[in-house]
Amino acid sequence: MNDRTGIFAGEDPFAIARAWLAKAEHEEPNDPNAIALATVDANGLPNARMVLLKEIEPAAFVFYTNYGSAKGVEIAQAGKAAFVMHWKSLRRQIRVRGLTSREEGPQADAYYASRSLKSRLGAWASQQSQPLSSRMALVAEVAKVTAAQGPNPKRPSFWGGIRLEPLEIEFWADGAFRLHDRFRWRRATLQEGWDIERLNP
Repeated sequence: MNDRTGIFAGEDPFAIARAWLAKAEHEEPNDPNAIALATVDANGLPNARMVLLKEIEPAAFVFYTNYGSAKGVEIAQAGKAAFVMHWKSLRRQIRVRGLTSREEGPQADAYYASRSLKSRLGAWASQQSQPLSSRMALVAEVAKVTAAQGPNPKRPSFWGGIRLEPLEIEFWADGAFRLHDRFRWRRATLQEGWDIERLNP
């Protein structure tokens, strides 16, 4: 019996995710597109941090980062990642696990160009996740980069998108007396169709 009604209804999990995010954009006061991104290092030690999800494509989720950062390196090594998107105001969350690839083409160029000039220059200046001697050293590097790159810097080759194509997506909504609603969409490969099942809360 399929009891996926209301906010869980539909046969496209990406459409459901977009609908939930659109709802959150009207109700969540800060960063409705924030995700807690999880990766593992070369030793299998987990790592997590908040990043901003920038796109929900027809078959993937996309965010942007410095490829030399801890998350960039860990994603490159594993080829896999996971995230949770939680909206306290809506009492909903989406969990995603899957395979990763880079977005380094015109799409990444267009997103980079849409950012503020200071953010674009900051991407050039920051050696993300590497030790920094002082804030003054970072400010000096920004000034150096500003002089070198000018008012219209191109996207650095070390900075771009990460596309996560899910093998598993779970939609969760708060229920009375902790009897939450959970539906997991799962597939063994990206080419297969989805198996959908309700989970115990």
